[in-house]
Amino acid sequence: MNFTPLPLPGAFRIDLDKREDERGFFARLFCETEFAAHGLNTRWVQINTSLTRRTGSLRGLHFQRPPAAEVKLVKCLAGAIFDVIVDLQVGSSTFGQWAGIELSAANRSMIYVPKGFAHGFQALTEDVELLYLHSDAYSGPDEGGVRYDDPALAIHWPLPVTDLSPRDAGHSSLTEIEPISL
Repeated sequence: MNFTPLPLPGAFRIDLDKREDERGFFARLFCETEFAAHGLNTRWVQINTSLTRRTGSLRGLHFQRPPAAEVKLVKCLAGAIFDVIVDLQVGSSTFGQWAGIELSAANRSMIYVPKGFAHGFQALTEDVELLYLHSDAYSGPDEGGVRYDDPALAIHWPLPVTDLSPRDAGHSSLTEIEPISL
């Protein structure tokens, strides 16, 4: 695996180190030794999947507060997304800053989302399927969200937003949430 640090502390783009031949390729999606060598989480307690049907649909920006703060490892299995993370950590030099990368079935990349970050994505194609590994179990009372269109974040979504859940439309702005203390 190839770990490329993103501009936000603790966040990585992870690309496969493929072994190829005429049949195709083989690659690891996770290796405890390699993740540990980069100081990353090596324990996953929940694995989820999502399907987003329409291009332009947006999900997020979601986060979990302690004691359920979680690390996420996200991979696109079908289609393509623009994946965004936002640093919400108390005292972070990059608080309120975001980073975005394209994840697709074609590029097979993953994003490592540290604790204390919000996460969201926009579907760039129809029928996008994602795989999420979580370091902690989902906890409704500890869930939070930040508005995808908050001017303080100024996220440059690649497409007009065509679908957004009422829950995501009702998220707070960055100035209305309490930063995450880990």
